[in-house]
Amino acid sequence: MTTTDPVAISDVDLLDLDAFVEGRHHAMFATLREQDPVHFHAEPDGPGFWAVTRHHDLQAVNRDTTTFSSQLGGTQRVDPDPEEFDTRGVLLLDSDPPQHTRYRRLVNKGFTPRMIGLLEQHLRYRAELIVDSVIEQGSCEFVSDLAAELPLQAIAEIMGVPQEDRRLLFDWSNAMIGSQDPEYQDPDNPDRPLQAAGEIFAYANDLASQRRDDPRDDIVTTLINAEIEGEKLSELEFDMFMLLLTVAGNETTRNATSAGMHALLTHPDEMSRFLGHLDDDGYRSAALDEVLRWATPVLHFRRTAAVDTEIRGREIAAGDKVLIWHVSANRDEEVFEEPFRFDLERRPNEHVAFGGGGAHYCLGANLAKLELDIIFAEVLSRMPDLSAAGPAEMLRSNFIGGVKHLPVSFTPGPRKHG
Repeated sequence: MTTTDPVAISDVDLLDLDAFVEGRHHAMFATLREQDPVHFHAEPDGPGFWAVTRHHDLQAVNRDTTTFSSQLGGTQRVDPDPEEFDTRGVLLLDSDPPQHTRYRRLVNKGFTPRMIGLLEQHLRYRAELIVDSVIEQGSCEFVSDLAAELPLQAIAEIMGVPQEDRRLLFDWSNAMIGSQDPEYQDPDNPDRPLQAAGEIFAYANDLASQRRDDPRDDIVTTLINAEIEGEKLSELEFDMFMLLLTVAGNETTRNATSAGMHALLTHPDEMSRFLGHLDDDGYRSAALDEVLRWATPVLHFRRTAAVDTEIRGREIAAGDKVLIWHVSANRDEEVFEEPFRFDLERRPNEHVAFGGGGAHYCLGANLAKLELDIIFAEVLSRMPDLSAAGPAEMLRSNFIGGVKHLPVSFTPGPRKHG
Protein backbone atom coordinates (compact mmCIF):
# COMPACT_ATOMS: atom_id res chain seq x y z
CA MET A 1 0.00 0.00 0.00
CA THR A 2 1.19 3.53 -0.80
CA THR A 3 -0.41 6.38 1.08
CA THR A 4 0.21 9.92 -0.18
CA ASP A 5 -2.52 11.82 1.65
CA PRO A 6 -1.14 15.03 3.20
CA VAL A 7 0.70 14.73 6.50
CA ALA A 8 1.44 17.64 8.83
CA ILE A 9 5.15 18.17 9.26
CA SER A 10 4.69 17.81 13.01
CA ASP A 11 3.46 14.24 12.36
CA VAL A 12 6.51 13.20 10.35
CA ASP A 13 8.28 10.35 12.14
CA LEU A 14 10.90 8.59 10.04
CA LEU A 15 11.67 6.24 12.93
CA ASP A 16 8.12 4.81 12.91
CA LEU A 17 8.84 1.40 11.41
CA ASP A 18 5.15 0.55 11.14
CA ALA A 19 4.72 3.53 8.82
CA PHE A 20 7.16 1.91 6.40
CA VAL A 21 5.32 -1.43 6.61
CA GLU A 22 2.00 0.27 5.86
CA GLY A 23 3.32 2.59 3.13
CA ARG A 24 2.64 5.78 5.11
CA HIS A 25 6.24 6.92 4.82
CA HIS A 26 5.66 8.16 1.25
CA ALA A 27 3.25 10.83 2.49
CA MET A 28 5.79 11.93 5.12
CA PHE A 29 8.50 12.32 2.49
CA ALA A 30 6.14 14.22 0.17
CA THR A 31 5.55 16.70 3.01
CA LEU A 32 9.27 17.06 3.69
CA ARG A 33 10.14 17.55 0.02
CA GLU A 34 7.56 20.32 -0.24
CA GLN A 35 7.98 22.07 3.11
CA ASP A 36 11.42 21.24 4.52
CA PRO A 37 13.62 19.20 2.14
CA VAL A 38 16.59 19.35 4.55
CA HIS A 39 14.77 18.55 7.77
CA PHE A 40 16.22 18.17 11.26
CA HIS A 41 14.72 15.06 12.81
CA ALA A 42 14.96 14.22 16.51
CA GLU A 43 15.91 10.71 17.62
CA PRO A 44 15.41 9.15 21.07
CA ASP A 45 18.75 7.35 20.99
CA GLY A 46 20.96 10.10 19.62
CA PRO A 47 21.44 13.80 18.90
CA GLY A 48 19.15 13.85 15.84
CA PHE A 49 19.88 13.84 12.12
CA TRP A 50 19.31 15.86 8.98
CA ALA A 51 16.94 14.17 6.53
CA VAL A 52 17.90 14.98 2.93
CA THR A 53 14.89 14.18 0.75
CA ARG A 54 15.38 15.82 -2.66
CA HIS A 55 17.04 14.05 -5.60
CA HIS A 56 19.52 16.82 -6.42
CA ASP A 57 20.61 17.24 -2.80
CA LEU A 58 21.08 13.49 -2.35
CA GLN A 59 23.34 13.37 -5.40
CA ALA A 60 25.34 16.37 -4.18
CA VAL A 61 25.87 14.83 -0.73
CA ASN A 62 26.68 11.39 -2.11
CA ARG A 63 29.32 12.74 -4.50
CA ASP A 64 31.04 15.09 -2.05
CA THR A 65 33.02 12.59 0.02
CA THR A 66 35.27 15.31 1.42
CA THR A 67 32.41 17.18 3.11
CA PHE A 68 30.11 14.24 3.79
CA SER A 69 31.99 11.25 5.16
CA SER A 70 30.95 7.60 5.08
CA GLN A 71 33.78 6.72 7.44
CA LEU A 72 33.48 9.15 10.36
CA GLY A 73 30.19 7.72 11.65
CA GLY A 74 29.59 4.82 9.28
CA THR A 75 26.55 4.53 7.00
CA GLN A 76 23.98 3.46 9.62
CA ARG A 77 21.89 5.92 11.63
CA VAL A 78 23.05 4.55 14.98
CA ASP A 79 26.72 5.11 15.79
CA PRO A 80 28.87 1.96 15.66
CA ASP A 81 30.10 0.55 18.96
CA PRO A 82 33.92 0.52 18.81
CA GLU A 83 33.90 -2.33 21.33
CA GLU A 84 31.64 -4.59 19.26
CA PHE A 85 31.31 -4.27 15.50
CA ASP A 86 33.01 -1.22 14.05
CA THR A 87 33.16 -1.37 10.25
CA ARG A 88 34.54 2.15 9.70
CA GLY A 89 37.56 2.20 7.44
CA VAL A 90 37.48 -1.55 6.75
CA LEU A 91 34.11 -2.02 5.02
CA LEU A 92 33.92 -0.61 1.49
CA LEU A 93 30.65 1.19 2.27
CA ASP A 94 32.09 2.74 5.43
CA SER A 95 35.29 4.20 4.01
CA ASP A 96 36.28 7.41 2.23
CA PRO A 97 38.79 8.17 -0.54
CA PRO A 98 41.70 7.65 -0.85
CA GLN A 99 41.29 4.48 1.23
CA HIS A 100 37.98 3.72 -0.49
CA THR A 101 39.59 4.24 -3.91
CA ARG A 102 42.36 1.73 -3.21
CA TYR A 103 39.89 -0.76 -1.74
CA ARG A 104 37.50 -0.46 -4.66
CA ARG A 105 40.27 -0.85 -7.24
CA LEU A 106 41.26 -4.12 -5.58
CA VAL A 107 37.76 -5.59 -5.33
CA ASN A 108 36.90 -4.42 -8.87
CA LYS A 109 39.22 -7.18 -10.06
CA GLY A 110 36.51 -9.64 -9.07
CA PHE A 111 33.81 -7.86 -11.11
CA THR A 112 35.36 -7.68 -14.57
CA PRO A 113 33.17 -8.07 -17.67
CA ARG A 114 34.72 -11.51 -18.14
CA MET A 115 33.70 -12.62 -14.65
CA ILE A 116 30.16 -11.31 -15.15
CA GLY A 117 29.98 -12.98 -18.58
CA LEU A 118 30.97 -16.34 -17.13
CA LEU A 119 28.40 -15.87 -14.39
CA GLU A 120 25.59 -15.01 -16.83
CA GLN A 121 25.64 -18.44 -18.49
CA HIS A 122 25.48 -20.14 -15.10
CA LEU A 123 22.66 -17.89 -13.83
CA ARG A 124 20.47 -18.49 -16.88
CA TYR A 125 20.71 -22.21 -16.25
CA ARG A 126 20.07 -21.72 -12.52
CA ALA A 127 16.98 -19.59 -13.25
CA GLU A 128 15.55 -22.46 -15.30
CA LEU A 129 16.09 -24.83 -12.37
CA ILE A 130 14.56 -22.35 -9.90
CA VAL A 131 11.35 -22.13 -11.96
CA ASP A 132 11.44 -25.91 -12.50
CA SER A 133 11.30 -26.38 -8.74
CA VAL A 134 7.77 -24.87 -8.54
CA ILE A 135 6.32 -24.84 -12.08
CA GLU A 136 4.36 -28.08 -11.64
CA GLN A 137 2.74 -26.98 -8.36
CA GLY A 138 0.59 -24.08 -9.60
CA SER A 139 1.42 -21.94 -6.58
CA CYS A 140 4.40 -20.93 -4.46
CA GLU A 141 5.74 -18.33 -2.05
CA PHE A 142 7.37 -15.93 -4.51
CA VAL A 143 9.98 -14.45 -2.15
CA SER A 144 11.54 -17.61 -0.77
CA ASP A 145 10.90 -19.91 -3.76
CA LEU A 146 11.76 -17.59 -6.66
CA ALA A 147 13.10 -14.14 -5.72
CA ALA A 148 15.62 -15.26 -3.10
CA GLU A 149 17.16 -18.11 -5.04
CA LEU A 150 18.94 -16.41 -7.96
CA PRO A 151 20.82 -13.80 -5.86
CA LEU A 152 21.86 -16.63 -3.55
CA GLN A 153 23.10 -18.63 -6.52
CA ALA A 154 24.98 -15.61 -7.87
CA ILE A 155 26.71 -14.85 -4.58
CA ALA A 156 27.41 -18.54 -3.94
CA GLU A 157 28.95 -18.87 -7.41
CA ILE A 158 31.01 -15.68 -7.07
CA MET A 159 32.33 -16.76 -3.67
CA GLY A 160 32.75 -20.40 -4.63
CA VAL A 161 30.30 -21.52 -1.94
CA PRO A 162 29.08 -25.11 -2.48
CA GLN A 163 25.40 -25.60 -3.28
CA GLU A 164 24.66 -27.27 0.04
CA ASP A 165 25.84 -24.16 1.93
CA ARG A 166 23.96 -21.48 -0.02
CA ARG A 167 21.07 -21.29 2.46
CA LEU A 168 23.57 -20.33 5.15
CA LEU A 169 24.05 -17.08 3.21
CA PHE A 170 20.27 -16.55 3.21
CA ASP A 171 19.98 -17.11 6.97
CA TRP A 172 22.97 -14.90 7.83
CA SER A 173 21.63 -12.12 5.61
CA ASN A 174 18.16 -12.26 7.19
CA ALA A 175 19.64 -12.19 10.68
CA MET A 176 21.65 -9.05 9.93
CA ILE A 177 19.22 -7.06 7.77
CA GLY A 178 16.00 -8.14 9.47
CA SER A 179 17.08 -7.19 12.99
CA GLN A 180 14.24 -4.60 13.23
CA ASP A 181 11.58 -7.12 12.23
CA PRO A 182 10.10 -9.46 14.88
CA GLU A 183 9.96 -12.34 12.39
CA TYR A 184 13.75 -12.40 12.10
CA GLN A 185 14.59 -11.49 15.69
CA ASP A 186 15.60 -14.13 18.21
CA PRO A 187 14.14 -12.99 21.58
CA ASP A 188 16.47 -15.42 23.36
CA ASN A 189 19.51 -14.11 21.52
CA PRO A 190 19.52 -10.35 20.91
CA ASP A 191 23.14 -10.59 19.73
CA ARG A 192 22.17 -12.80 16.77
CA PRO A 193 23.08 -10.13 14.14
CA LEU A 194 26.60 -9.86 15.56
CA GLN A 195 26.91 -13.62 15.70
CA ALA A 196 25.82 -13.88 12.07
CA ALA A 197 28.58 -11.43 11.09
CA GLY A 198 31.10 -13.52 13.01
CA GLU A 199 29.92 -16.67 11.26
CA ILE A 200 30.32 -15.00 7.86
CA PHE A 201 33.88 -13.99 8.83
CA ALA A 202 34.75 -17.53 9.89
CA TYR A 203 33.26 -18.98 6.72
CA ALA A 204 35.09 -16.44 4.53
CA ASN A 205 38.40 -17.20 6.25
CA ASP A 206 37.89 -20.89 5.64
CA LEU A 207 37.14 -20.25 1.96
CA ALA A 208 40.28 -18.10 1.64
CA SER A 209 42.37 -20.86 3.20
CA GLN A 210 40.92 -23.43 0.79
CA ARG A 211 41.59 -21.20 -2.24
CA ARG A 212 45.21 -20.64 -1.25
CA ASP A 213 45.68 -24.40 -1.42
CA ASP A 214 43.30 -24.97 -4.34
CA PRO A 215 42.92 -21.84 -6.54
CA ARG A 216 39.74 -21.63 -8.64
CA ASP A 217 38.10 -19.24 -11.07
CA ASP A 218 36.07 -17.42 -8.41
CA ILE A 219 36.13 -14.09 -6.64
CA VAL A 220 37.73 -15.45 -3.47
CA THR A 221 40.79 -16.64 -5.42
CA THR A 222 40.84 -13.35 -7.32
CA LEU A 223 40.63 -11.17 -4.22
CA ILE A 224 43.20 -12.97 -2.09
CA ASN A 225 45.65 -12.57 -4.99
CA ALA A 226 44.58 -9.08 -6.12
CA GLU A 227 47.42 -6.59 -5.95
CA ILE A 228 47.76 -2.94 -6.94
CA GLU A 229 51.10 -1.16 -6.61
CA GLY A 230 52.31 -3.86 -4.26
CA GLU A 231 49.29 -3.67 -1.94
CA LYS A 232 46.82 -6.45 -1.19
CA LEU A 233 43.60 -6.63 0.81
CA SER A 234 44.23 -7.18 4.50
CA GLU A 235 42.55 -10.19 6.11
CA LEU A 236 40.03 -7.90 7.81
CA GLU A 237 39.28 -6.06 4.55
CA PHE A 238 38.74 -9.40 2.80
CA ASP A 239 36.41 -10.60 5.57
CA MET A 240 34.46 -7.34 5.46
CA PHE A 241 34.04 -7.54 1.70
CA MET A 242 32.71 -11.08 2.00
CA LEU A 243 30.25 -9.74 4.58
CA LEU A 244 29.18 -6.96 2.21
CA LEU A 245 28.83 -9.41 -0.67
CA THR A 246 26.78 -11.84 1.41
CA VAL A 247 24.35 -9.22 2.71
CA ALA A 248 24.20 -6.46 0.09
CA GLY A 249 24.60 -8.72 -2.92
CA ASN A 250 21.85 -11.01 -1.73
CA GLU A 251 19.32 -8.90 0.12
CA THR A 252 18.98 -5.94 -2.25
CA THR A 253 18.42 -7.96 -5.43
CA ARG A 254 15.98 -10.29 -3.69
CA ASN A 255 13.92 -7.31 -2.50
CA ALA A 256 14.04 -5.54 -5.86
CA THR A 257 12.77 -8.75 -7.49
CA SER A 258 9.95 -9.20 -4.96
CA ALA A 259 8.87 -5.56 -4.88
CA GLY A 260 9.06 -5.34 -8.65
CA MET A 261 6.88 -8.42 -9.13
CA HIS A 262 4.43 -7.08 -6.55
CA ALA A 263 4.26 -3.83 -8.53
CA LEU A 264 3.52 -5.73 -11.75
CA LEU A 265 0.86 -7.86 -10.06
CA THR A 266 -0.90 -4.77 -8.68
CA HIS A 267 -0.63 -2.86 -12.00
CA PRO A 268 -2.13 -5.26 -14.56
CA ASP A 269 -1.75 -2.83 -17.48
CA GLU A 270 1.99 -2.63 -16.83
CA MET A 271 2.17 -6.42 -16.48
CA SER A 272 0.55 -6.70 -19.92
CA ARG A 273 3.12 -4.28 -21.33
CA PHE A 274 5.98 -6.29 -19.86
CA LEU A 275 4.58 -9.58 -21.15
CA GLY A 276 4.25 -8.03 -24.60
CA HIS A 277 7.94 -7.10 -24.69
CA LEU A 278 9.58 -10.20 -23.19
CA ASP A 279 11.68 -10.67 -26.34
CA ASP A 280 12.85 -7.03 -26.43
CA ASP A 281 16.11 -6.72 -24.47
CA GLY A 282 16.13 -2.92 -24.64
CA TYR A 283 12.56 -2.60 -23.40
CA ARG A 284 13.17 -4.99 -20.50
CA SER A 285 16.29 -3.10 -19.46
CA ALA A 286 14.50 0.26 -19.36
CA ALA A 287 11.47 -1.30 -17.65
CA LEU A 288 13.70 -2.71 -14.93
CA ASP A 289 14.95 0.81 -14.18
CA GLU A 290 11.37 1.66 -13.26
CA VAL A 291 11.20 -1.50 -11.13
CA LEU A 292 14.34 -0.32 -9.31
CA ARG A 293 12.99 3.22 -8.84
CA TRP A 294 9.73 1.86 -7.48
CA ALA A 295 11.34 -0.74 -5.22
CA THR A 296 14.32 1.27 -3.87
CA PRO A 297 15.77 -1.66 -1.89
CA VAL A 298 18.04 0.55 0.26
CA LEU A 299 15.88 3.31 1.72
CA HIS A 300 18.67 5.49 3.11
CA PHE A 301 22.33 5.76 3.98
CA ARG A 302 24.01 7.99 6.50
CA ARG A 303 26.83 10.45 6.02
CA THR A 304 28.56 12.54 8.69
CA ALA A 305 29.52 16.17 8.05
CA ALA A 306 33.32 16.41 8.18
CA VAL A 307 33.26 20.23 8.27
CA ASP A 308 30.70 22.97 8.85
CA THR A 309 28.64 23.26 5.69
CA GLU A 310 25.13 23.96 4.43
CA ILE A 311 22.47 22.37 2.23
CA ARG A 312 19.68 24.56 0.81
CA GLY A 313 20.61 27.23 3.34
CA ARG A 314 20.36 24.92 6.35
CA GLU A 315 23.53 25.13 8.44
CA ILE A 316 25.04 21.70 9.03
CA ALA A 317 27.70 21.52 11.76
CA ALA A 318 30.77 19.29 11.61
CA GLY A 319 29.86 15.97 13.21
CA ASP A 320 26.15 16.19 12.35
CA LYS A 321 24.43 13.09 11.00
CA VAL A 322 23.04 13.46 7.48
CA LEU A 323 20.66 10.75 6.21
CA ILE A 324 20.17 10.69 2.45
CA TRP A 325 16.81 9.10 1.64
CA HIS A 326 16.91 7.28 -1.70
CA VAL A 327 13.27 6.27 -1.29
CA SER A 328 12.27 9.94 -1.21
CA ALA A 329 14.60 11.03 -4.03
CA ASN A 330 13.06 8.34 -6.23
CA ARG A 331 9.65 10.01 -5.81
CA ASP A 332 10.91 13.57 -6.25
CA GLU A 333 8.35 15.62 -8.18
CA GLU A 334 11.15 17.88 -9.48
CA VAL A 335 12.72 14.94 -11.33
CA PHE A 336 9.96 12.41 -12.04
CA GLU A 337 6.67 13.30 -13.70
CA GLU A 338 3.82 11.71 -11.74
CA PRO A 339 6.30 9.95 -9.42
CA PHE A 340 3.61 7.81 -7.80
CA ARG A 341 2.68 6.26 -11.13
CA PHE A 342 4.39 2.92 -11.89
CA ASP A 343 5.30 3.35 -15.56
CA LEU A 344 7.52 0.87 -17.36
CA GLU A 345 7.90 3.32 -20.26
CA ARG A 346 9.25 6.13 -18.10
CA ARG A 347 12.02 7.82 -20.08
CA PRO A 348 14.39 9.14 -18.89
CA ASN A 349 14.61 7.44 -15.52
CA GLU A 350 17.34 8.89 -13.34
CA HIS A 351 16.61 6.75 -10.30
CA VAL A 352 19.07 6.55 -7.42
CA ALA A 353 18.38 2.94 -6.39
CA PHE A 354 22.10 2.24 -6.89
CA GLY A 355 23.15 5.42 -5.10
CA GLY A 356 23.52 8.97 -6.32
CA GLY A 357 26.64 8.41 -8.41
CA GLY A 358 30.20 9.20 -7.44
CA ALA A 359 32.65 6.99 -5.55
CA HIS A 360 29.94 5.04 -3.74
CA TYR A 361 27.90 4.05 -6.81
CA CYS A 362 26.88 0.40 -6.33
CA LEU A 363 29.72 -1.95 -7.28
CA GLY A 364 27.25 -4.69 -8.23
CA ALA A 365 24.78 -2.58 -10.24
CA ASN A 366 25.38 -4.40 -13.53
CA LEU A 367 25.16 -7.79 -11.86
CA ALA A 368 21.95 -6.81 -10.06
CA LYS A 369 20.27 -5.69 -13.30
CA LEU A 370 21.43 -8.87 -15.01
CA GLU A 371 19.90 -11.02 -12.25
CA LEU A 372 16.63 -9.06 -12.37
CA ASP A 373 16.43 -9.41 -16.15
CA ILE A 374 17.11 -13.15 -16.06
CA ILE A 375 14.59 -14.02 -13.35
CA PHE A 376 11.79 -11.74 -14.62
CA ALA A 377 12.14 -13.08 -18.16
CA GLU A 378 12.28 -16.73 -17.01
CA VAL A 379 9.36 -16.46 -14.58
CA LEU A 380 7.01 -14.47 -16.81
CA SER A 381 7.73 -16.40 -20.00
CA ARG A 382 6.78 -19.63 -18.21
CA MET A 383 4.12 -18.27 -15.84
CA PRO A 384 2.38 -15.56 -17.89
CA ASP A 385 -0.80 -15.75 -15.80
CA LEU A 386 1.06 -15.31 -12.48
CA SER A 387 -1.27 -13.66 -9.95
CA ALA A 388 -1.24 -12.77 -6.26
CA ALA A 389 -2.76 -15.42 -4.01
CA GLY A 390 -2.73 -13.25 -0.90
CA PRO A 391 -1.43 -9.92 0.41
CA ALA A 392 2.25 -9.01 0.36
CA GLU A 393 3.93 -8.73 3.77
CA MET A 394 6.50 -5.95 4.05
CA LEU A 395 9.71 -5.97 6.07
CA ARG A 396 9.52 -3.86 9.22
CA SER A 397 12.47 -1.57 8.54
CA ASN A 398 13.26 2.02 7.61
CA PHE A 399 16.63 0.95 6.13
CA ILE A 400 15.75 -1.89 3.75
CA GLY A 401 12.64 -1.79 1.54
CA GLY A 402 11.73 -5.44 1.51
CA VAL A 403 8.89 -7.82 0.79
CA LYS A 404 8.96 -10.75 3.22
CA HIS A 405 6.16 -12.87 1.76
CA LEU A 406 4.22 -12.82 -1.51
CA PRO A 407 2.02 -15.88 -2.22
CA VAL A 408 1.32 -16.38 -5.94
CA SER A 409 -0.57 -18.80 -8.15
CA PHE A 410 -0.26 -19.74 -11.83
CA THR A 411 -1.19 -22.42 -14.32
CA PRO A 412 1.10 -25.41 -13.78
CA GLY A 413 3.59 -26.04 -16.56
CA PRO A 414 6.33 -28.48 -17.57
CA ARG A 415 9.88 -28.57 -16.25
CA LYS A 416 12.74 -27.78 -18.60
CA HIS A 417 15.09 -30.21 -16.86
CA GLY A 418 14.58 -33.60 -15.31
